[in-house]
Amino acid sequence: MPDSTTAMRKERFIGLEWLRFLLGLYIVIFHTLHNYPSIRDWSHYVTDIGFFSTSAFFALSGFLLTHVYLDASHQMREPPRSFWLKRFSNLYPIHIGSLVLAMAVSALVGYLAIAPGDSDISLQFVVYDVNNDVGQLDWESLNHTMGSVETGINLLLNLTLLHAWNPLYLTFNPPSWSISALFFFYLTFPWLAPRLRRVLHPRRAILLVNILYLIPPLYVILTTDYGVPETGILHRNPLIRLPEFASGILLYVFYAQRKAQGRLMSLPQCCLTLLIVALSVVVAVYLLGLGHAWYYALHNGLLLWAQLALIYVAAHWGEPRSPRLMRWATRLGGASLPMFALHVPLYAVFSRVERVLSGDPGLCSTNFKGCLAAAGELHLWLYPLFLAMTVLLCVLFQEQFVVRVRKFLLRHLLGQATRSHTEKLS
Repeated sequence: MPDSTTAMRKERFIGLEWLRFLLGLYIVIFHTLHNYPSIRDWSHYVTDIGFFSTSAFFALSGFLLTHVYLDASHQMREPPRSFWLKRFSNLYPIHIGSLVLAMAVSALVGYLAIAPGDSDISLQFVVYDVNNDVGQLDWESLNHTMGSVETGINLLLNLTLLHAWNPLYLTFNPPSWSISALFFFYLTFPWLAPRLRRVLHPRRAILLVNILYLIPPLYVILTTDYGVPETGILHRNPLIRLPEFASGILLYVFYAQRKAQGRLMSLPQCCLTLLIVALSVVVAVYLLGLGHAWYYALHNGLLLWAQLALIYVAAHWGEPRSPRLMRWATRLGGASLPMFALHVPLYAVFSRVERVLSGDPGLCSTNFKGCLAAAGELHLWLYPLFLAMTVLLCVLFQEQFVVRVRKFLLRHLLGQATRSHTEKLS
């Protein structure tokens, strides 16, 4: 009969597959729903808290990697080099595929100039990151066109997965900074995870990590005008965001302890926890309307407990009896990171095509410029179609492109022709 540790190693967190899919879908909504004027009066209440999703995803990554890659003695199951190459082979195809698509779409959007403001878009166009009234009152003053050398440097940062370290602005494919941050987290994992896994009191450790995480935003609130570069540093600097990943590792330690003690939550307790998380999100949306300082605090640490609670509840969801439901959970969960990376260029294409079709598409065969000039408005009723197409394309991108490139890289970097135990679990 297998011991509890072995059983835990074989555990499949199907609830976390669904959760990471929903986190990816919410990021898509966060970055796109505001484009519809008919609902702009209230849509921000839905999208204001979008950063919740990214932070939860980072913590979820720490939780799952600890489950997969640490053995019963709390050591790495394989050498760090093997772990790093596997993680690189999983991230890099997503990043490069989305980067090439985003750059191509950006150049095309600027050339065709279908929507208002499209003519300003180019590969060199960026916006400085601030969190003050300048961003609302004089947005154009934050616009910046990179020179050739500056563009080359930022392209090199993107190719080497270092672009999250640029605190001034986001480039080419803005949401991909999260992939850059994840890769840094993976570099720390072989050193960090075994040490945190041996912590005896994970709740106290999580509290300590959360307090440390709140120090940078509190310093910025007290000493700056919420401008450049502090906004970019808090937003995406991998060292600043590392506590989210570390807290996910510690959450797994807590989960493992509770499971071994037979003290996991009951269904009513899970429901109550979810209700408290939902209420905390409502309160956070309210606080965001009270001033810029609340954004920093909520973005960097004040909601960490709610993100961890959501992951902890989702980890309680057992495996479904339906093999089909299991397969779809795995497929949709696997598409979550492509959803983070691909949704901006996909929406740019979808929205411009929709504008052309809602104008006078019959002109396109005889007067192409006139057809583009006659482009119409976006329609909210087509938005669900965009979401469905995005999910489908990201599933296909993951399964038909990322998986194949990953196998190719692993075959040449590690000499692997088959999937290892840890790779199957991850």
